[in-house]
Amino acid sequence: MAITAQQLDRHLRDAAELRPVYLLAGEEPLLLLEAADAVRRRARELGYSEREVMDVESGFDWNDLARAGASMSLFAARRILELRLPTGKVGIEGAAALTEYCARPAPDAVLVIHAMQWSKAHELKWVQTVDQAGVYVQIKPLYRNDLPGWIAARARARGVDLSADAVELLAERVEGNLLAAAQEVDKLVLLGAGRRIDAESLIELVADSARYDVFSLVEAAIAGDAGRVRRVLAGLKAEGEQVAGLCGWLVTSLNVMLRLIAVPRNQVDNQMRNERLFGSRQSAYKRGMARGDRAFWEQRLAEVALVDRMSKGRAGGDAFLALERVLLRMADRSAAELMEEPA
Repeated sequence: MAITAQQLDRHLRDAAELRPVYLLAGEEPLLLLEAADAVRRRARELGYSEREVMDVESGFDWNDLARAGASMSLFAARRILELRLPTGKVGIEGAAALTEYCARPAPDAVLVIHAMQWSKAHELKWVQTVDQAGVYVQIKPLYRNDLPGWIAARARARGVDLSADAVELLAERVEGNLLAAAQEVDKLVLLGAGRRIDAESLIELVADSARYDVFSLVEAAIAGDAGRVRRVLAGLKAEGEQVAGLCGWLVTSLNVMLRLIAVPRNQVDNQMRNERLFGSRQSAYKRGMARGDRAFWEQRLAEVALVDRMSKGRAGGDAFLALERVLLRMADRSAAELMEEPA
């Protein structure tokens, strides 16, 4: 039986008994981890109290799977057998071992297979055998358009009341990183309980939860507060933040600035509402628009692209120093002119 990750919870809730084999396959680590946790949790509820884990690495002996299935529990308990496939590949020997296991599964065990890399190329004959004997859970990646719905649902499930603009803002901030999104929602469970959280209060809550924050860094640069830029960036560096992780929100914010500059002056306020800019963020962008024209902000965006390449080893230079220069140029137009690189 093939199901999606979204269908797994219902399947487990409705199952009086687990199927002999579960294949959890996908490349989104958080969804894969939570799917495995859900199967283990239901297994424990049904009396599977022992657990054995096998990691399929170079030199793995596939006879271990047969031995694990044939062995008896020391305490006559039901067992969870976990087989971890880092590459999703099992080879000829592994395919034969899994096919044989599915033909005669251990009566007192449930086999949970984790495939941590997955694509259509992995769906070989042994997968069909698992599908027929048990459950094949296809964990598909979430795309950008799916992320707001996922965040909203996760927040509701944890009792967090997020407005639509807060959901969109959080989706933009995490740049598709589900683990980061989950961590932010968990923070809001503690920080925003019992209140409705809109975009402005989201920024305040998240910024208050840590001494230094990329939101604060970018807002300071756009608002023209060079001193704060230096302080926040130094704090982020001391806390071990990586430049690549800071560039995402910076690029998003610069694109917002360019969209604002592109509209007629009498439509700027409407565009700011469309961009979900309120309170201090709105004030920061207005100061930024007064400080630089389209060419100024386009140049900053090009510089961030270079910083991102540096951070990933695709260009030479000190990425943190280059990032600081870009942010200071954003904050101070006169500094930008003084700090222009020679041709």
